Amino acid sequence: MLVLTRKVGEVVVIDGCIAVTVVSVDGNKIRLGITAPPQVRIDREEVHRRRMEFTEVVVDSEELVRV
Repeated sequence: MLVLTRKVGEVVVIDGCIAVTVVSVDGNKIRLGITAPPQVRIDREEVHRRRMEFTEVVVDSEELVRV
């Protein structure tokens, strides 16, 4: 894991096409702005987990139908 220190308004660029900007800091909360190409899905971790769980259920259901 890469750990960086950034100030409000500073940007981190990932793979030349994703920009993460520190928008604000309020106590132990930060707000990030993320700019990425439309084909790049950006989710919070808990949303990502749910998507993966749902995808697994759908795939499992489709496999049962094929049998």
